[in-house]
Amino acid sequence: MSLDADDLLVFARVIESGSFSRAAERLQLPKSTVSRRIAALEERLGEKLLQRSTRRLTLTEFGQGVLEHARVLAGEVDGALALALHRQQRPTGRLRVSMPADFANQMLTPMLSRFVGDYPEVQLELDLSPRRVDLIAEGFDIAVRMGQLPPDSQLAARRLAMFSSGLYASPQYLERHGEPQLPEGLLSMHGLMILSRAGEPLPWRLFGIVDGQADQRIEWVGVPDSRTLVNAPDMLLQMARAGLGITWVGNQYAQAFVDRGELLRVLPAWCAEPSTCWAVFPQRRLMPLRTRLFLEAMAAALTPFDQAAMYGM
Repeated sequence: MSLDADDLLVFARVIESGSFSRAAERLQLPKSTVSRRIAALEERLGEKLLQRSTRRLTLTEFGQGVLEHARVLAGEVDGALALALHRQQRPTGRLRVSMPADFANQMLTPMLSRFVGDYPEVQLELDLSPRRVDLIAEGFDIAVRMGQLPPDSQLAARRLAMFSSGLYASPQYLERHGEPQLPEGLLSMHGLMILSRAGEPLPWRLFGIVDGQADQRIEWVGVPDSRTLVNAPDMLLQMARAGLGITWVGNQYAQAFVDRGELLRVLPAWCAEPSTCWAVFPQRRLMPLRTRLFLEAMAAALTPFDQAAMYGM
């Protein structure tokens, strides 16, 4: 014998409501459907559950026993609905997020502090390691990634911002070594460079405008002979501030140090392709409220640095 749990739920709602009509309204079903499902349940159980008259419903002895089990089921359903409603109104539960440490420290510290304070029922877990996490296998809700994303049918993505970048050095370094006027002059400088996953320096790729024509660009790619390689952009920025060389860094990271006179932009007429900042997350039809709120908070925090927003891109 097999039972449909929905039929037991209908039976419990009928007894709670006191009539087939009121149960049908509560369940948003036709009265005939409710009646038919009770009859089908009785047929499968092999006994009558109700004695029906024009004015009232009376439980049989067998129906009373079945009702105890049906009420347990109905209570579980009501509990699940109440939990869902609470979570829609107030975010709760664990939220696992992966992002680069320098990105979190320099751009999102105020936002992260506000989020923790505003939503104390959310258990925020931040993985700030440089590794590329497997969101599905490791149970992450969101990961922040830069640049071009590989295709992945299991993940969805939301563009958070587009960042511009440039070359920076301390005034003291440029006084000692001179300021290059063309990209070729970078080759004789000490490069503070990103170490790629392949163990090689990530080349500097610059674009310049030809005779003021925005649609005509010159591309230059190079790697200084003298260089220091680090896989943490924040460390390279600190080295540049200390006068150890020239580094390539996002303008949003460097601006505060430029304002304080600790860094100068090198070759400001030359630029790189903007880098896109993405939030990636598992494909879901219904995103938990805590995840949606975190995404919105990140996007709002990055808007002042978003090159696309600044220039209407």
